[in-house]
Amino acid sequence: MNLQEIFSDKSMKQKAKTAFISQLLLSKKIKTDELIKYSENAKEVEQASCIESLELASKSKPDIIDEATWKYINKMLKNEAPRIKWESAKVVVNAAKLYSTALGATIKQLLINAEDKGAVVRWATASALGEILKLKTKYNKDLIPILEALSKSIEDNAVKKKYIEALKKNK
Repeated sequence: MNLQEIFSDKSMKQKAKTAFISQLLLSKKIKTDELIKYSENAKEVEQASCIESLELASKSKPDIIDEATWKYINKMLKNEAPRIKWESAKVVVNAAKLYSTALGATIKQLLINAEDKGAVVRWATASALGEILKLKTKYNKDLIPILEALSKSIEDNAVKKKYIEALKKNK
């Protein structure tokens, strides 16, 4: 069964399709480059589901996010669609440790997304920035004061909590 057939299958709900694709990725029956190629020409809902599949797969196997997939995720952080942004940020949570020396562009875009009007985008972004902070990389020098300022200025308690937890774990 290929991705087109999976997404065309009316008997399966979207969440089930996402979980199924995640399992296909983990079992190497579908490669990440196939998923990316399909996703680039897919409708927004399917594109977001492809990224969510990567997120689910990378929870248990972060190294499924190879360099090409990491570049794709960074590109998707810039997407206008909220779900695509937050699913991409969740992939960053799982795979940032693999790219800890090359997080500059990722951090830059996440800081832009930290100001997004969507609460879920801001929450997922805070999770990703918090995970990056926990890695204690060279980026922390600049990131710590920014996250401290965000934690003081943000009104959304769920997002604020993500920043505060990450800052506490960093000390």
